[in-house]
Amino acid sequence: MKILVTGGAGYIGSHTRWFLEKAGHTVVVLDNLERGHAWAVPAEMLRLVDLRETAKVKEVLREEAVDAVIHFAAYAYVGESTVKPEMYFTNNVGGSLSLFEAMIETGVKCLVFSSTCASYGIVEKLPITEDTPLAPINVYGESKAMVEKILEWLDRFRDFRSVRLRYFNAAGGMPGSGLREQHDPEPHLLPLVLRAAETGEPLTIFGDDYATPDGTCIRDYIHVCDLAEAHVMAVEYLGKGGKSDVFNLGTGNGYSIRQVMTTVERVTGKKVPYKMGMRREGDPPVLVADAGKVFGALGWKAKRGGLEGIVRDAWETRCSHG
Repeated sequence: MKILVTGGAGYIGSHTRWFLEKAGHTVVVLDNLERGHAWAVPAEMLRLVDLRETAKVKEVLREEAVDAVIHFAAYAYVGESTVKPEMYFTNNVGGSLSLFEAMIETGVKCLVFSSTCASYGIVEKLPITEDTPLAPINVYGESKAMVEKILEWLDRFRDFRSVRLRYFNAAGGMPGSGLREQHDPEPHLLPLVLRAAETGEPLTIFGDDYATPDGTCIRDYIHVCDLAEAHVMAVEYLGKGGKSDVFNLGTGNGYSIRQVMTTVERVTGKKVPYKMGMRREGDPPVLVADAGKVFGALGWKAKRGGLEGIVRDAWETRCSHG
């Protein structure tokens, strides 16, 4: 298929682009490079367009004769979303509506949507299944939940099929690919811990008084390459006529912030200096996936080791790029 990847110059989008090509698909990347990186995309693939420019999005879809879209383009900083909620609704919801309008008008009606476990909020039962009610406690999660609801209505009334992938904490890297995780500012735990180990500058832990065994937040870390392969399988499923659905992507194993720090120290041989900070607004204490449904439907499961393998690949990728 010929697939448009929005936000394909970002961390997960660029890895997914790599795996799509490996699977034999033709890829076009649409990104405004506000938070993506030109070096992460072959120049001939990149279309420098803001998702909210509906007419330009339609032009790309028509010119490229796209079969399906994988939609990553969104702001994704939990803390920032609670400070600037209007910015998140304008970009994440408004940009998505612009894309969907352009797709429908050009006859492209298959979409894989990058959603998030942040839409679940604070849950009563673990691990989290797809039937768990969505009750986000931050604006980022709310914006993704709103887009999911829009997709449900479009499936019902516009014959617009989608797979919504609610994934947990993407981490790691693909050594030798030339790709890497790079954000400014960096919001994700693992690169922050690696940076602290490398530079000696203390990491800030946002709260150690959660109802968890060591008081720090617990998350389900999934290798970015496993995540990318799931997107390839999802778009191929839609290409074969698959119906709209929603799937969790995770490992089913949760690790606390302190466990991540200990693993980084073991892999790198360096101490991780840290300081304690106040809780961050919008952080649930525990998020761990039940990914059984996606295995049954698509045959996908995380296969690239546990936390240590993720840390090892992230460290190797970081070192290879200085």
